[in-house]
Amino acid sequence: QVRLRESGPGLVSPSQTLSLTCTVSGGSITANYGYWSWIRQPPGEELEWLGTIAYSGTTYYNSSLKNRISICRDTSKNQFTLQLTSVTPEDQDMYYCARAGDQRWIETPNRHEYWGQGTQVAVSS
Repeated sequence: QVRLRESGPGLVSPSQTLSLTCTVSGGSITANYGYWSWIRQPPGEELEWLGTIAYSGTTYYNSSLKNRISICRDTSKNQFTLQLTSVTPEDQDMYYCARAGDQRWIETPNRHEYWGQGTQVAVSS
């Protein structure tokens, strides 16, 4: 069974870069048709898709984040990492990593099959 686990700092200062890593077990992030995403959820709001790195290494990003987001991977560690630059208090959310099995669903959080437990990120000086 595929398992995902998020890790990273729980507190980031405004204007700094948020970096979160997702460690995957039970399956390779390079295996065919795996789409590995970052998703967040503000309190009381819906899930928001941030971006995805495909099994091929191709990346897809939510255009609302413009040039602030990047996702990379370390295949030797079976990990993928989110970097979000110039954070503001609006980036203070619960962050999840998740896997979708079809490219059609990468922008649809509820179509992701496997999820990490989430990590809370606060933005404060």
